[in-house]
Amino acid sequence: MADPSHDDGVIVAVIERFEKYRLPRALDMKAKVERGERLGDTEIAYLKRLLDDAQDVKRLVDKRPDLQGLYTRAVGLYQEITQKALENERNA
Repeated sequence: MADPSHDDGVIVAVIERFEKYRLPRALDMKAKVERGERLGDTEIAYLKRLLDDAQDVKRLVDKRPDLQGLYTRAVGLYQEITQKALENERNA
């Protein structure tokens, strides 16, 4: 069984990384696709990494109901970006 204090430390690190780095970059990508622009290869790879990481932290979030809303909004944002990026690719 995982040590709860270790899980708490991981959660703090994940949230800090999300707030400082991932959310701002995701919002930039969202603005870009909303303008009808296409994502570059680097941005697509980054979005894939975001989705993979979201899957990895899901087990921790499942234990913390207080974080489930944040997690759901973050994954929803990634999904919005993905859907709009696909639409822009089709329209290109």
